[in-house]
Amino acid sequence: MRRDLAGLRVIVTGASSGIGYELALLLVERGARVVAMARRKERLQQLAEGVSATEADRFRWIAGDVTDSEVRKQALELCERTWGGVDVLVNNAGIGGHGSFAAADESRLRKIMEVNFFAPAEFVRQALPLLRRGRTPMVVNIGSVLGHRAVPGKSEYSASKFAMHGLSDALRIELGREGIDVLLVSPSTTASEFFDVAIPTTADGGAESAKIRRHRTFGVMTPRKVASRIVAAMQKGKREIILSAGGKALVWLDRLCPPLMDWVLMRFG
Repeated sequence: MRRDLAGLRVIVTGASSGIGYELALLLVERGARVVAMARRKERLQQLAEGVSATEADRFRWIAGDVTDSEVRKQALELCERTWGGVDVLVNNAGIGGHGSFAAADESRLRKIMEVNFFAPAEFVRQALPLLRRGRTPMVVNIGSVLGHRAVPGKSEYSASKFAMHGLSDALRIELGREGIDVLLVSPSTTASEFFDVAIPTTADGGAESAKIRRHRTFGVMTPRKVASRIVAAMQKGKREIILSAGGKALVWLDRLCPPLMDWVLMRFG
């Protein structure tokens, strides 16, 4: 369904930098009322300072780890207490991991799945009672093109985004029966702190670091541009968006000829 953002009550996770930071600002600019969540209190304070004085009454923030169910509960309660409910939940918080699967250990997999999948999935579950009473309610899950086609060196991250993709597809039908939209956003590389906070595998050494430097510069979109595309998709009631030409090419080539994509990635990935 199409929606007017003015007055909508929105929770945005991972709002201390990158896509989440810009998305929170843009939503407030468009008239939404936003609760921003992130672990870094000082970054959230900077975000609050970026909100104009005329828009300050439409912005609140809460510092804490999205994997903590109590922090998620506090965000929902803050939004309900301040504005009477929740209309949109944006699951943006995430963490990456780079390096070969064989060189890593169980802790990296569990950390990535906890942040990228279990926390957002449970946030949806916690938010449902409020979303059911919301105005043009919606869940926005920030996935990745790697949730359509996995690549070497990001096995655990790809797995977490495939899980988010599958959950979004299922919830779109389940929640659609109740009038709640689900939007899956699949960005490619974004100019953010993503690679700086990704969990590395030290055994891979400099070769993996060189790949990461290339990924930072090839086909990069700015967080502001990604945020604007997400906002437009929310307004139009879209079900899924893949944000870059390179991302679309990756997905479609894999669908048309998976063995060819395997060969390309083994040769150049």
